Amino acid sequence: MTDLVFVDTNVVVYARDAAHARKQSRAAAWMNHLWTTRAGRVSFQVLQEFYVTVTAKLKPGMKPKVAREEARALMSWDPIVAGASVIEGAWVVQDKYRLSWWDALIVSSALAASCSYLLTEDMQDGQIIDTMRVVSPFAHSPEELLG
Repeated sequence: MTDLVFVDTNVVVYARDAAHARKQSRAAAWMNHLWTTRAGRVSFQVLQEFYVTVTAKLKPGMKPKVAREEARALMSWDPIVAGASVIEGAWVVQDKYRLSWWDALIVSSALAASCSYLLTEDMQDGQIIDTMRVVSPFAHSPEELLG
């Protein structure tokens, strides 16, 4: 079975952000690999943050219709809902690892999705959180990590 990879918002956004060409290229390579292998996972938090960021914060921003199509496509990645168990898990992660609330919620969602890896630039590359490894998409290629 392919190891599952939880993708943080910043990776999904960089894959569409032409203002950061190097990061866009690396993030797009990860997204393409995860689409091909069907190993990508997200949460509804990621989908919400993606939509707001690409439509309101990127310059130039995406048109809402296009951003909605992208978010809908990502819904095929079985988004995790921030229900009671995810929130309880986020509190544990926040206290144990001293993460911000939003990062703890991402970690808890990734753990709830049984992911082996969390792809993000917001945490320390290589950090192990419970059964999952944090991976910077800009320090590792998908082939290097997943084969």
